[in-house]
Amino acid sequence: MKDKQHFSGADIMRQDLARLVYEDIGFEDLTTQALIPPSMVIRGRIVAQEEGVVAGLELASTIFREFSIQTSLKKQDGDWVAPWEVLMEVEGEARSILSVERTALNLLMRMSGIATLTHSIIEMVREVNPTVIIAGTRKTTPGLQFFEKDAIRVGGGDTHRYRLDDAVLIKDNHLALVGSVTEAVERARKHASFTKKIEVEADTLDQALQAAQAGADIVLLDNMSLDQIRTVLSLLKNGGLRDKVLVEASGGINPDNIMAYAKLEVDIISTGYITHSARSLNLNLELDGE
Repeated sequence: MKDKQHFSGADIMRQDLARLVYEDIGFEDLTTQALIPPSMVIRGRIVAQEEGVVAGLELASTIFREFSIQTSLKKQDGDWVAPWEVLMEVEGEARSILSVERTALNLLMRMSGIATLTHSIIEMVREVNPTVIIAGTRKTTPGLQFFEKDAIRVGGGDTHRYRLDDAVLIKDNHLALVGSVTEAVERARKHASFTKKIEVEADTLDQALQAAQAGADIVLLDNMSLDQIRTVLSLLKNGGLRDKVLVEASGGINPDNIMAYAKLEVDIISTGYITHSARSLNLNLELDGE
């Protein structure tokens, strides 16, 4: 049985993580197999090349351990790191370390970049609105959505839905086929468990009001102007509905305009920017021979 001290959500994903490595290796790591003897054991360390929030250390450690490489974490997910700080030490067969290092580093750098950007945006927003939730969207890389969403969480943001079965989100295409916000909410309520929240994406003021009146838990104001959002909030308040529904602003929100949205009295701001436009944090694996 696995030592409980080392068990984490990363272990659940270890087969997928191993698959990512094997897809990169192919039949063999041709260069490493040609140059490095199988008996060589080495030590190394992952070092930050710039400052930021580190995310994915547990996952990277899982990748290494899956290939019999010992790891020692010097930092934890969510830590702020400075240049030249050591994040993790590794020890094992040189062939194994060289073959898996790129996949482990790529995942770690990608997740750390998302966590750093999320943290940066939240720090900005907190200056004008200390309570608003900053959430991601499903604009993630296919196959990596779990890792990218987890990086948002590590950076202090909200993951929103990991998958389609997390909650009901009635979007414009659903409404176009159903024909009515009220009908869509009623169908969703009958089908989904009471444990699942129902959210409606509203493109117009009328849709937003209909969603709240129909009993939606969350109303997503999609690509609405600041003035339109103010109007929706006022209408909900005047109709006695504001305290019965969460209001989410989304669509085209980025660091250049997010402060304006944060000044509104919305509950949530969701943005795909923190995943699709995040720059990977620069990290490096330094090796010592033995």
